[in-house]
Amino acid sequence: MTETVLVVIGAIAVVRVLHMTCAASIQWMAIPGVLVTAALVPAWIRKREFPRVGLRGEGALCLSAGTVGCVCLSVFPAAFFGLWVLTLLNLPVPLRPVVPERRDWLAWLLYQFFYVAVAEEVFFRGYVQANAMSWLRCAGRRPGITAPWAAVFLSAGCFAAAHIVVQGQPTAALTFLPGLILGWLFFRTGSLLAPIVFHGLANVSYAVITMTLAQP
Repeated sequence: MTETVLVVIGAIAVVRVLHMTCAASIQWMAIPGVLVTAALVPAWIRKREFPRVGLRGEGALCLSAGTVGCVCLSVFPAAFFGLWVLTLLNLPVPLRPVVPERRDWLAWLLYQFFYVAVAEEVFFRGYVQANAMSWLRCAGRRPGITAPWAAVFLSAGCFAAAHIVVQGQPTAALTFLPGLILGWLFFRTGSLLAPIVFHGLANVSYAVITMTLAQP
C-alpha cells in the first residue's frame, strides 16, 4: 500500500509539473510516458505480474467488445441528453475538451486512443486498482464482495484527484463518474482492453457532442 501511495503522489506531481512548464508538443509524449513508467517499473522491480491487456483469446476479445458496446449504448445517449439540457439552460459545459484543427483530427484521434487512454488505464486501472484489490483482499474478511468494489471506487477517486490537480479545475471532479465505469470494466472483463477502448471512445464522443451542441 505504501508503494502505491508514493507512486501515485509522485506520478501526479511530475505530470502536474510537465503540464505547467512544458510545451504541448512535449506533453503529448512525456505525460503518457510518465504514467506508463510509473505503473510498469514498480511491478518489474518487485517481480509482480501486471494485469493483461486482453488481446489474446477469442473469449476475452468477445467479452470486452460486448461489454464495451453495451456500456456505450447506455452511457453516450445519457451524456448527450445531459449536455443538451445544459445548453438549453445556457449553462457552461463542464470540462470543455480541447479539439484540434480539422487537419489534425487523425493525429488527435490516435493520441486519444494510443496515448491518453492506454497510459491512463495502465496506470489507474492496471497499477492503482489492481494493487488496491490485492491489498484490500488481504485486509478484508469478505474479499469476494468488498475488495473489488472498494478498489473500483479508490481508482476512480485517484483518477478524479489527478485530473483536479493537473488541470486545476474543481469541475474535473466529474471525472470520478467515468472513472467508476472504467474501473467496473476492468473488474468485469479482467483485462485492460475494455477500459482502454471505452476511454478512447468516451473522450472522442464527448468532444464530438460538445462541438455539435456548440454549433448554432
